[in-house]
Amino acid sequence: MKHSKIPVAQSIVSLCLSKGITQVVISPGSRNAPLTIEFTKNPEIKAYSLVDERCAAFFGLGIAQQTRKPVALVCTSGSALLNYYPAIAEAFYSDIPLIVISADRPVERIDIGDGQTIRQKNVFENHIMYSANLYSEIVPVETITDKHLLQKIGESRRHNEQEINKALNKAIEQSGPVHINVPFYEPLYEMVSEKTVTPIQVAPHPIEQEISEEEMQPFVDIWNTAERKMIIVGVNPPHAIDQEVIDVLGNDPSVIVFSETTSNISHPDFFTRIDNMIGALDDEGFKMLQPDILLTFGGMVISKKIKAFLRNYQPKNHWHVDVKKAYDTYFCLNKHFELTPSSFFTCFIPKLSQGKGNYKEYWLSIRTKRYQLHKTYIEQMPWCDFKAFDHMLSVIPDGSMLQIGNSSAVRYAQLFDLNKTLDVYCNRGTSGIDGSTSTAIGAAVATQKPTTFITGDLSFFYDSNALWNMYIPTNFKIIVINNNGGGIFRILPNRDKNTNGFDTFFETTHQLTAKELCVMYGLKYLKAVNEEECAIIKNELYASDEQPTLLEVFTPRKINDEVLLNYFKHIK
Repeated sequence: MKHSKIPVAQSIVSLCLSKGITQVVISPGSRNAPLTIEFTKNPEIKAYSLVDERCAAFFGLGIAQQTRKPVALVCTSGSALLNYYPAIAEAFYSDIPLIVISADRPVERIDIGDGQTIRQKNVFENHIMYSANLYSEIVPVETITDKHLLQKIGESRRHNEQEINKALNKAIEQSGPVHINVPFYEPLYEMVSEKTVTPIQVAPHPIEQEISEEEMQPFVDIWNTAERKMIIVGVNPPHAIDQEVIDVLGNDPSVIVFSETTSNISHPDFFTRIDNMIGALDDEGFKMLQPDILLTFGGMVISKKIKAFLRNYQPKNHWHVDVKKAYDTYFCLNKHFELTPSSFFTCFIPKLSQGKGNYKEYWLSIRTKRYQLHKTYIEQMPWCDFKAFDHMLSVIPDGSMLQIGNSSAVRYAQLFDLNKTLDVYCNRGTSGIDGSTSTAIGAAVATQKPTTFITGDLSFFYDSNALWNMYIPTNFKIIVINNNGGGIFRILPNRDKNTNGFDTFFETTHQLTAKELCVMYGLKYLKAVNEEECAIIKNELYASDEQPTLLEVFTPRKINDEVLLNYFKHIK
């Protein structure tokens, strides 16, 4: 097997493999040639090639999202590295492990006027778990006879190996992004037949997850005496919580569990449509819903309405369960259990006594009423975004994966009771519209599950380079809801939506379609412009898996906001 002649490239790949890191997304360049050679020549490595670094990073994020293992990203020097930043921020806030490995010029070549050269050291400082800045290596060392110089080279090599270990271990231990910056001298493309280094290996140390019975008991006592308990589940991977735990929580009459599409947790008595439940409440209703205890776990929560409610009607106690962090989202956090939810409930559930009262029963009766009003409103509404989502979300095949774009798409999805067999994901770490398509493709590649990605038009066109990807599975489906602009801005309060400035600078209206992109990138293209066409074409979308397929659903631009705002009036 061939290897890069540069030892540090050998060390990086060797240490990646020793820690189970076997997938790498490489963007082409010259300065990163030693890394590209070393990764691609190794049969244990699965390497992907994507030109656009922003798309490459989100593609890698999608793979890591599914495998829950670090994925390496490799790029050349200069601005190429900066294109990783949106995905790095998403990984940072979504607890997804990424290994950024950037090639660089030697330190003495920075800021002297060389091309494709920027200050790469600590470039992701505010959104990274660890930054490893390696030393340049002089090769070949066998021609060097100066003992002092050889000693310095040995020290540099040990430094590099220690830093690589630290970075890789941090990504594994804390499930987040790390950055390894590697300066290379030329020549860059030389190879050798045998490895010339055997780097030191430092094993990662899993974070301890335990709590004593004495520590837990005071919180158990508070829980058992409270009459109103509310649990909110944020972004949560499928199958992370045992069904036994779910049933205990779901069957307790004193507990209300609010979940979202991205919570991937279900029980007949859970409340899956938060905005449907609380969007039409008045002061009296909010006071009746106000909990004594709020217990939260999972990642970011989508609903702005639940955040506003709990910030104004605060519980006496807010406890958050997460091994890494606890955001004071509702301005009343007073306990952080530094455990995984599974570890927490394993200790907590056996100590609970069955609750009493009609807290859940009352709100279940409200839920029944709300769901019926939801159904009647959809039946009478005109063709619009809301109705398009009703059609499309109902036909996604059982047992498949649903990836959702940000902005309007994920918010509309919250208003529906989705198929419980679906695994649902959305980039909610930063909630940006950039990279959603690339992430969905990476996730589809990793899981091999039939995958549907549903998105708005601006998000789709923003990330259209995602389709410049030779790895898109043939059973990958894209649904683009095209209302000719950023329709979410028409819903926001205090907007003057009938001016030219609004159309241009907020809604950013357009007449673009996805048809030519599908022609260019080899996707099958379908479209629907009204409800009748959508009712027919939505089944054709899933009729064949011979080719990636995109369905573009066109909806009117100017009625969506009124339909949505009137929805909350209708369900009162």
